[in-house]
Amino acid sequence: MLSRVADSLYWINRYVERAENISRFVEVSEAMALDCPPGSAEPWLPLIDASGERELFDKLCPAGSPEDVVNFLVRREDNPNSVFNCIAFARENARQIRDVLTTEMWEQLNDTYWSLQEASFWQQPPQEQLREIRRSCQLFYGITDATLSRDLSWQFSRLGRLLERAEKTTRILDVKYFLLLPAPEQVGGVLDELQWIALLRTAGAYQMFRQSQQRAIEPEAVAGFLLLNPIFPRSVRYCLERISETLRIVRSITVPGPPDDLERLSGLTLARWSFTRIEDLIANGLHEAIDQLQQDLNQLHTLIEQRYFIAPCGADSTDSPSSSEPACVPA
Repeated sequence: MLSRVADSLYWINRYVERAENISRFVEVSEAMALDCPPGSAEPWLPLIDASGERELFDKLCPAGSPEDVVNFLVRREDNPNSVFNCIAFARENARQIRDVLTTEMWEQLNDTYWSLQEASFWQQPPQEQLREIRRSCQLFYGITDATLSRDLSWQFSRLGRLLERAEKTTRILDVKYFLLLPAPEQVGGVLDELQWIALLRTAGAYQMFRQSQQRAIEPEAVAGFLLLNPIFPRSVRYCLERISETLRIVRSITVPGPPDDLERLSGLTLARWSFTRIEDLIANGLHEAIDQLQQDLNQLHTLIEQRYFIAPCGADSTDSPSSSEPACVPA
């Protein structure tokens, strides 16, 4: 497979996953805002922290109103990681490799893109806009899994989706656990519990958490579920297991041999998060553990890029990523 094709497949899925995550974040926050005191900053500004775009937001939207937050995350064209731009970048990558994608995949992504170009779409109530975007992204996942052969194309698609998912799960959990710690007298209060419920809904985890945990919604239980659950598809551990599995498959198909730096980092990261307990993570500093995990995920991305997407010196130029592709920088 050409490096540019693998690169595009990887980023199509990262962008679609990012758009779906942001849409769900904002959708849940819209609902949560109804239960918050009038004029409260909750739950808006934490979304900017979770997206990793606080500096850009403060520059473009100094007022920091709820409307600014929603517009910045969903529609602003000068925010490279807005939902609008994520879908546009995903479509542009898909357009360049249409012969690799199935017709159904291209049609779904193209339809989603053109829907966002129509003024009538943005005249709907915000909840309807966000729900439609989220479902369109989920439909793209389903079409991909149902129509794409399980060759390298699918493996790189899955790799991009899983890395983005793990990264966003850690971000939203870190924001709640570190940046939104309530005052001691508010711990366990109504607003605190409401925030933890919103966090679960933001990760699409509320129902599965309730089914697996016969206990109250407590920080330790929620963090343990989102980080260490081995069967929930949005938990960090589940994503790391599938990333490690995918890298082994890609390695066996492309250049069989002993594990390289990429596989070693993937294996070590998976081992750390498979053989730990949430009590130990909290006792030793959950924020620090999550921060290290985010660094490991960024390093995994860098090694994947160096190993599979950047053509070695002297290689044929057709094997390198196209210069016309949109900039692909992780949020």
